[in-house]
Amino acid sequence: MERKDLNHLVALLPKHPGILEKERYLNAAVLIPLLETDGEFSFLFEKRAANIRQGGEISFPGGQFDPGLDTNCRAAAIRETMEEIGISRDKIHIQGRMDTFISPRGITIDSFLATLDISGLDDLTPDSAEVEDVFLLPVSWFENNPPKEYRLELEIKPKCIDENGREIELLPVQELGLPPHYAKPWPGLEHRVFVYQTNAAVIWGITASLIQAVVSLLQA
Repeated sequence: MERKDLNHLVALLPKHPGILEKERYLNAAVLIPLLETDGEFSFLFEKRAANIRQGGEISFPGGQFDPGLDTNCRAAAIRETMEEIGISRDKIHIQGRMDTFISPRGITIDSFLATLDISGLDDLTPDSAEVEDVFLLPVSWFENNPPKEYRLELEIKPKCIDENGREIELLPVQELGLPPHYAKPWPGLEHRVFVYQTNAAVIWGITASLIQAVVSLLQA
């Protein structure tokens, strides 16, 4: 590489670095909705319909980024919220964006803090195919009740077993001349899981992590 190549390379470095090869992940967008009642803000949650993925669990509105429908993740979060809880675009006011969350399962979550310009839950018409129920919990409750914290052990496997019981070599360690210990599973990083046990429901996983991130900013 010559000096001119270095100059060209430096000129192409991102002005605002993001996530390398983000397109290889499943990219999701989430809205963190806040509703003000009697001078206090509450998170708006939805209970997912029983017959969809992660049915019955508690989440914020959101879903997968669709390049055919969405110009960016912000647009995806708004679109999904409109579809899921039955609210018009003009009632959603984005206040800002949170840091990108990357799950150990290869999912990136871009989340957006927003206020809803509605008087209450009766103003919403949730899509029953996706949402069983919507409910509110005060942000102050989460400020005063830290989550329980658990740590899961992750493992990287160079081999797997397919649906027919056959062993599939994912990384040909011997063929590539890699150190032999890579032919066996090796530990990954611990994955931290937050769990909030509320009177309304157990809230955990990515949703709990987003709540904890918001609360941490409030308490900074």
